[in-house]
Amino acid sequence: MSRIGRKEIILPAGVTVELNGQNVVVNGPKGKLSQDIDKQIVVKCENGVICLTRTNETNDAKAKHGLYRALLNNMVHGVSEGFSKKLEIKGVGYKVSKQGNKIVMNIGLSHNVEVVEDDGIKLECPSATEILVSGIDKQMVGQYAAKIRALKPVEPYHGYGIKYSDEVVIRKVGKTAGKGKK
Repeated sequence: MSRIGRKEIILPAGVTVELNGQNVVVNGPKGKLSQDIDKQIVVKCENGVICLTRTNETNDAKAKHGLYRALLNNMVHGVSEGFSKKLEIKGVGYKVSKQGNKIVMNIGLSHNVEVVEDDGIKLECPSATEILVSGIDKQMVGQYAAKIRALKPVEPYHGYGIKYSDEVVIRKVGKTAGKGKK
């Protein structure tokens, strides 16, 4: 049996779950998310605990058992606490600022780059070199942070560019011209 799939999901205070056939709707203080569940997975919600079981023992059903448990757990966490990704900008003259519902970045291009907030995504700038992407949908937050990071990936020689705050950049050694020649 799936080790992740058999774990129960305990609902925090203020979070409710509605089961509409194969559609699960999770409501919480931060918002509302829904997910369609495969017919091979059965979802039960009793006494503030969500349990998932599978109808058969095929490899496909076993894989989906853990998948849908993880998706529902992320939905519960998202509507109760939310998700966030922190990005850092490094470079000479690189900076970011918030203007209304968008952030404006000066990242070494001939023009400023503007990124507008989407539905369900909130962008913040705690400092001139940090961006905080937050929301209730884990996949959407990660995708949006990756989209911003792709505007100026980190180069390995000086470390200039946009990176995740917990990302480790492997640096390369620059040229050593003229050394060792006789």
